[in-house]
Amino acid sequence: MALAVRDPFTSLIKQLDTDFDLLTRRAFGVNNRAGAFVPPADVHRDGEDVVITLELPGVDTDGVDVEVSERKLTVSGRREAGTEDGAVFRELRGGEFRREFRLPEGVTGDNVEADYDRGLLRVRVRGVVRKPVEPAKIKVRGIEGGAVS
Repeated sequence: MALAVRDPFTSLIKQLDTDFDLLTRRAFGVNNRAGAFVPPADVHRDGEDVVITLELPGVDTDGVDVEVSERKLTVSGRREAGTEDGAVFRELRGGEFRREFRLPEGVTGDNVEADYDRGLLRVRVRGVVRKPVEPAKIKVRGIEGGAVS
């Protein structure tokens, strides 16, 4: 009879790694299937505009869709994966992708423009960043002497 010795810490660490990976994917919206192509993105302000830059190397821009709908900016498309026979090691991912970004109320497709250069898709959303509204003091009017009837 063989006796199997199990280290409880090894299985606990593996489970924690799996749970952390799942939590991270849920928190940052990376909900594509494992190993799928998910283009990384940067979002920054440029004056009153917001610019979203996505890395899309090897993507044909004819297959990229940029859509504004229901307070969301969606960038979707497809990148073909390498199909070379005899691959020993493969890290390049392909397949369909979809990234969504929340937009403030009132933003329409007229506020959005997109351009592609050297593997980077830049989507500019004009007029998103508004100057903060200064607080205003409102005087409360009432009946003299504080009595209200």
